[in-house]
This record gives sequence, structure tokens and C-alpha cells, in this order.
Amino acid sequence: MDSSDRIYIYGGGLAGCEAAWQAAANGVKVCLYEMRPVKLTPAHKTGDLAELVCSNSFRSQKLENAAGLLKKELEMSGSLIMECANKSRVAAGGALAVDRHKFSRYVTEAINSNPNIQVIREEVNDIDCQKVQIIATGPLTSESMAEKIRSFTGAQHLYFYDAAAPIVVGQSLDFDKVFLGSRYSEGGDYINCPMTEDQYNKFVDELVKAERVPLKEFEKEVVFEGCLPIEVMAKRGRDTLRFGPLKPVGLVDKKTGKQPYAVVQLRKENDKGTLFNMVGFQTNLKWPEQKRIFRMIPGLGNAEFVRWGVMHRNTYINSPQILNSYFQVRKSPNVFFAGQITGVEGYIESAASGLIAGINAARYALNKELLEFPEETAMGALALYISDSSVRRFQPMNINFGLLPGIDRIKNKKQRNLFIARRALERLREFLRDEAQ
Repeated sequence: MDSSDRIYIYGGGLAGCEAAWQAAANGVKVCLYEMRPVKLTPAHKTGDLAELVCSNSFRSQKLENAAGLLKKELEMSGSLIMECANKSRVAAGGALAVDRHKFSRYVTEAINSNPNIQVIREEVNDIDCQKVQIIATGPLTSESMAEKIRSFTGAQHLYFYDAAAPIVVGQSLDFDKVFLGSRYSEGGDYINCPMTEDQYNKFVDELVKAERVPLKEFEKEVVFEGCLPIEVMAKRGRDTLRFGPLKPVGLVDKKTGKQPYAVVQLRKENDKGTLFNMVGFQTNLKWPEQKRIFRMIPGLGNAEFVRWGVMHRNTYINSPQILNSYFQVRKSPNVFFAGQITGVEGYIESAASGLIAGINAARYALNKELLEFPEETAMGALALYISDSSVRRFQPMNINFGLLPGIDRIKNKKQRNLFIARRALERLREFLRDEAQ
């Protein structure tokens, strides 16, 4: 291919716009397709590019927060989304919040005025593997396009609803109160949090009366029998959880030599064992309620949660089985994905995926070597998470320090995070400097 070849990007959200901007900056022509306002989604209200739907917050600015680190990395890498966010920011303490309308307008104006980008207002419902293209259609992908993606990836690799359990950092668990073990075996595949009868009853009582997040009309069918929220199960009877996800059968606490009354199991989220998934804990509780109630579980009193349980309308692919760390489809290298459809969660994460996909799609079109961001950086870590085949039961994820290589010798959480963040920025500076030469 030569520089006259075009890249086709489907979806004018944050990921699609960032991808278009980066591809154009790398010297290729871009056709950016956005179906709004010709066809609206259940959540969007305007035809503006990069319309913010759920919140106007881009989260913390602090470097010891993973979201703050990711924003700094995006700024260093020439992100359009961060440029527009900073131009439209409003007072929000230590967070970066924006005026929604100004932000979308700035992004739209920048994209429309870029001579290398053509915006086409129509729905796309096909995947042409002969073209270099980036699919960034988002969590509310149209039914027709979702069906094409399902056919392209394989039905087993496309999920339509996100019912995700909380994830905790392994280093933050109290190992004096838990035990390793698998049901009926000596293996230590799970971390088990044993509960006494009194602890279990108090836990169930709090679940039953806890506040839930109201579902939007287009999200209501997410709740189905095969994936009931834990608080719904608790309301069905005192022992429902003890005969369900908290069943203790086949587990013996070696500290007591007995089977606990109930057990909460944590399963490795990655091979490194830095992150653990709370088995069977899909939930629609409000986040402060999750923090309050789940820390009642033995061993989780001081747990660091890198994501809370969520249950909302979402469309995303099983990226670890489909994509590499360039956000490129392994079996069809002409095709890239970006944004929440890849399983990254959040505005800045979507922008980061768009930046990586846009750069690499352009380089692919120009027959250049693709770029892999260093694993010590937040962007590199996010790319490795969505492409890591060791990730079990893949679910959407915000950026968090549990995804980056850790540092055991620093015990203080804030100091440890600052060290990791500063290391990331230095590594990114070296990477960008080397690529510019």
C-alpha cells in the first residue's frame, strides 16, 4: 500500500475521533463514518462527534491515580481528546471535568477542519477486509453492525451485556484471614474468604437493604436468570447465596480443619496474580454500597478495588482471543478495533485505544513497522490487558495500577503508585524520543 490509500474508521466517538486524528497526523487520508444524527442511539442526544453520554468527568488528575497517569501519557503523545478536554475544562477540584457541549464542539471542529479527514454521516453495517479499517462503534453499536461483528469474530466472541464482578488487587488482601484451595482438590487456584454463620447473615442483611443503580429503559433486559445480581439472589432467600456462589462444599479451611459456613471465592484475573475477580459477584449496587458491604467479607477489609461491579448495556468483543497489542485483528491484519467495544472502560481509556489503533492502522497502510507501547506505561499495559490470552473470562476494565508491572519493595500505596507513574512517564519519554529519530 502507499500513502494514497485511505483508512476507514467506523464510529465518531472519542476512540474513533482520536484514531482519525492520529492516522491523519501520520500522513494518510481518513474516512470517518458516524451514523448520528441520521440514526441516533438510545443514549445519544446530538449529532456531535465525541458526545459525552454518562458523565462530564475524565476522573482524577493526580499522578498517583492511574487515570491521572493515563491522561498525562495521552497529553505527551499528542492526543486530540486531551487537547479538547483541557480547552473545555470546568472547575472540579482534583479531577478533570469538562463542559460537555464545548468539548464535543471542539472535537467536531478539529476533525472537520483537518484536510486529511472526511466525515461521512451514514451508518456502516459491513466489514470489508480488503480495506484498512478501524471499528470503533462503541458500546451501543447498531444491531446490524453488531451482527456483522458477530459473524466476523465468531458468535462466541461477542457479548451484548456487561454484567461484571468487582476486581481487587491481590497485594491488598489480608492473607491471615483467607486460605488457598479448590473444591475437592489440593490445588490453590482460588483464594477463599471463609464466613461464619453470623458473618454470613449480617452480609446477607446488608445486601438485601442496599441501594441499587436504576437501570435505563434500554438496559433492563440485562438482568436474566443466568446472570442474576448477587443482591437479587440474596432477596430470594436466606440460604440462596450459600447454595449458590458462596457455597462452601468441598472446601476445607486448613487453619480450622473444617468446612466454613459460607465462602467467597476470588479467582485470578491474570497469570501474574496481581488482580483477582470476585466469583459470582455481578451486581447493580451503587459503588459506595459495594465498598461498604464487600469490605465486610473476611480478608477484604482493606482491599483495593480496581473496578466495581457493573451491570449495563454494552457491546464488546472477547479481545484477548481476537486482538494483538496493536488493537489489530490477528486473523485479519487489515482490521483494527478501538474504544469500548474492545473491552476498555471509560472515556480516557477509549481515547488511548483510539490513539494506539490510529497510529498503527496508519503505519500498516504505509507498510511501516507497528508500534507497541512499553508495558511499563499505562497505554502499554492497557493494550497488553486486552490482548493477553491468559486473561480469564474477559470483562471491560478501567486503567489501574494492577495492570502495570508492580514494585514490591515500596509498601506505602501512594508512594508505590507515584514510583510506577514516574517510571511510566520516563519510559514513555524514551519511547517517543526513539520513535521521533
